[in-house]
Amino acid sequence: MQETLHLSSKHSSLPKSHFPHSQHDFSTLSRPRIIHFPTLTSKTSIAIPPKPSKYPELPPVPPPPSPSSPAPQSQFQEKMLYLDSIGLDLFSLIDDHPPIVSASLDNIKSIVDFMYSMGFAALEFSRICGMCPEILNARVSDIVPVFTFLLREARVDGSDLRRVVNRRPRLLACSVKNRLRPTLYFLHSIGISQVNKHTNLLSCSVEEKLIPRIDYLEKIGFSKRDAISMFRRFPQLFNYSIKDNLEPKFNYFVVEMGRELRELKQFPQYFSFSLENRIKPRHHCCVEKGVCFPLPVMLKTSEAEFHGRLEVLMS
Repeated sequence: MQETLHLSSKHSSLPKSHFPHSQHDFSTLSRPRIIHFPTLTSKTSIAIPPKPSKYPELPPVPPPPSPSSPAPQSQFQEKMLYLDSIGLDLFSLIDDHPPIVSASLDNIKSIVDFMYSMGFAALEFSRICGMCPEILNARVSDIVPVFTFLLREARVDGSDLRRVVNRRPRLLACSVKNRLRPTLYFLHSIGISQVNKHTNLLSCSVEEKLIPRIDYLEKIGFSKRDAISMFRRFPQLFNYSIKDNLEPKFNYFVVEMGRELRELKQFPQYFSFSLENRIKPRHHCCVEKGVCFPLPVMLKTSEAEFHGRLEVLMS
């Protein structure tokens, strides 16, 4: 039998060493035998095979669910019951904003507690969520900067804060950096200084909503200066749809009423009146009576005052 041991330091084999030979002389069995093994140094490495496992290996077993983490179905039911307790229907909210299904109950509760601490009543909060369900997916750390912006940069009075949010709940879902502040700067740049009176415009995109309406007025014949002047005079003009409001009312103004652009420049509030319920009926009355009122007189006066003026002119 021969053995060779390998040294880890020099990776060389030790000299061969042989066990003493036995001549199978049974008479010598009673005498002790001395076997000489090679001398091992501290640098000698010997590979020891791993101890065989007593049991077969099994796939890892997932830990049992924590008592503080209820099953998804239980979480959904808890969320549904909680929202119902504050006057909100979870299924309606999911229809309007599907991602709300993944909102955690703890996060929803923190949002509710924060809004209540800001003075909003339960009914107000329910209405806000109905108009802007995204708020329930937000974090308190997302909403606090909006209130800070409204107070410090938009100059909204603290006593007016609830009215501003109730009027335009979507403000709470807007990014201060990417939406609110750029829109504020744009409104200032065209001369609308008192933005705190028109805070609903802050949630509008400059590129997608504000600039296209200025471009439309230029397209129909106004100079850029006159167009901006009209928006400065009546900022709510930014809120009206080009297709459903500005176009049909402008076409009626030019084709049916035959009036001049300078009247619109002086009275852009014309676009705020209903075409079917106010503009057309009043215009028809004026045509029948053969009179031509200035736009503010024709549209802003009450029914009694309008017909009273007609009678005076006819008599």
